Amino acid sequence: MITSVLVANRGEITCRVFRTCRELGIRTVALHSDPDADALHVREADLAVRLPGATPADTYLRADLVVKAALDAGADAVHPGYGFLSENADFARAVADAGLTWIGPPPAAIEAMASKTRAKELMGIAPLGSDITADDLPVLVKASAGGGGRGMRVVRELAALDGDLEAARSEALSAFGDGEVFVEPYVEGGRHVEAQVLADAHGTVWILGTRDCSLQRRHQKVIEEAPAPDLIRGVSDVMYEMAERACRATGYVGAGTVEFLVADGRAHFLEMNTRLQVEHPVTEAVFGIDLVALQLRVAEGEALDPEPPAPRGHAVEARLYAEDPAASFAPQTGTLHRLHVPDSVRLDTGYTDGDTIGVHYDAMLAKVVAHAPTRTAAVRALAGALERAEVHGPVTNRELLVRSLRHPEFAEARMDTGFYERHLDELTAPHEDPYAPLAAALAQAVGRSRFGGFRNVLSQPQVKRYRAEPAGTEHEVRYRHTRDGLAADGVHVVGVAPHLVVLEVGGVRRKFTVSTYGGAAYGGAAYGSAAYEGHRVYVNGLALTALPRFTDPSEQRAPGSLLAPMPGTVVRVAEGLTEGAAVTAGQPLIWLEAMKMEHRILAPASGTLTALHAAVGRQVEVGALLAVVQEEQS
Repeated sequence: MITSVLVANRGEITCRVFRTCRELGIRTVALHSDPDADALHVREADLAVRLPGATPADTYLRADLVVKAALDAGADAVHPGYGFLSENADFARAVADAGLTWIGPPPAAIEAMASKTRAKELMGIAPLGSDITADDLPVLVKASAGGGGRGMRVVRELAALDGDLEAARSEALSAFGDGEVFVEPYVEGGRHVEAQVLADAHGTVWILGTRDCSLQRRHQKVIEEAPAPDLIRGVSDVMYEMAERACRATGYVGAGTVEFLVADGRAHFLEMNTRLQVEHPVTEAVFGIDLVALQLRVAEGEALDPEPPAPRGHAVEARLYAEDPAASFAPQTGTLHRLHVPDSVRLDTGYTDGDTIGVHYDAMLAKVVAHAPTRTAAVRALAGALERAEVHGPVTNRELLVRSLRHPEFAEARMDTGFYERHLDELTAPHEDPYAPLAAALAQAVGRSRFGGFRNVLSQPQVKRYRAEPAGTEHEVRYRHTRDGLAADGVHVVGVAPHLVVLEVGGVRRKFTVSTYGGAAYGGAAYGSAAYEGHRVYVNGLALTALPRFTDPSEQRAPGSLLAPMPGTVVRVAEGLTEGAAVTAGQPLIWLEAMKMEHRILAPASGTLTALHAAVGRQVEVGALLAVVQEEQS
């Protein structure tokens, strides 16, 4: 009987496994790197063990230290979560050799399927060889171990193949400790569909329906749902048969996922993930089960029922990331002031209010899941919950998620893996409430007035400037104090409080909720004009940063300045790039590594490189000047 579980992971998945363990009365043990010492998964655990490592990313990849931590903490079982060592057969063996229960498939099954190249061979599919020609394009470079879009590149030009192979190997090695990659044909316009499997040691294999994960950006899943909508019955039958064949061929025990690309009425086998998937909550919602609890039962040797429960309804999941759509989706860091979603949906997260989002790990903040009797109802519920969510802190992809769910192509289940290639510009186009900056200014004005910062009731018109994120657009608003309160031209100010503003525009009354974070808070001693400069204000979810009326000349940057979009490490500079070199618009100049992925810094225009401050190995903070490109004059 399992009494204490160590989760060999961090963040959201660790918190999710702990939730089930607490419900079952099982003690929990967390691991942590130094940056994670105060992370939510550590705070929620009964016991926690620090892991030393050369770098924070390496920490969770030390199998020997993880096993030792489990023994030192008195755990009798290890759950790998996903990522890190979850598909490492040697780690699974080390756990078992230490007398601990491994909550996962047998090492032999992991070895058979964890390498995507070997998995394809087992299923009778051969990847492309090394003699790739232009006729083979486009192709997909893919990491043999792991997933999540890391170590993956689409190659459309033969000249780019060597560079993309090198970048993919580097990312795969950083994320999974294994730099092996392979090349396969890239199928355009297909749907990414997968089958959830669960098998016990007594020969029972459950195929728990399908999931559609077609909405992907950079090969990383963004929105998933179960069951896969409008799937031809013959296709699903083939998927179920192949999924069961993969399980029986490997002697599979535990939870896993078999992934396919569906195109032209056929299901093409992609890989088998020998672990729990990030998107497992949608399957749980549809089948009314707890997959982690079932993993524990199977690991203890219990038998599954002959048939799984009957599915009901539809579930949709959205991944909320700390990333900036206006800056090529660069990961964002900083304090997460507030994270709250309506109670009508499920929230799986590794963060809570006040936590810091760092640079060392994946940028996913949370998964938000809605379940309803129909797909239309589930999609509508999820979009509405995300729209009403309070996400205060670094810029996120929340608006992209809402727009994606409401896009006609997705609403009508006509999406495929090229969805974002076709629609990203329209889905990320700036769309801001024109009255939100005014609401922010009025709320802050009444806050100063209430706590002594405002002395002269009748004043000249006040002017405030805000920058809206993530679009970066700037807004200037004007208001004035009168004997009756605050007023603004063209708007009837119905009511103002520090956290709520009610305006009437064109006969329509609207409410604006306001939250302010910064160096001064309502009730503080100093409320001069400088006290609010730099404050982040959230108005109905829109992030606004208060700006000074006049820009400090010392803070101005030369045109063409390339700034680090995130904290990270310079891992590569374009070959031959020196000051004075000619560059072309869109040319990759500098590569940064952050959150285990590489991010390219591109030339903003064709011209001359007049300054180069980036050097391989240099650690940079967000906003650091990397280079300057002087645009050529036409």
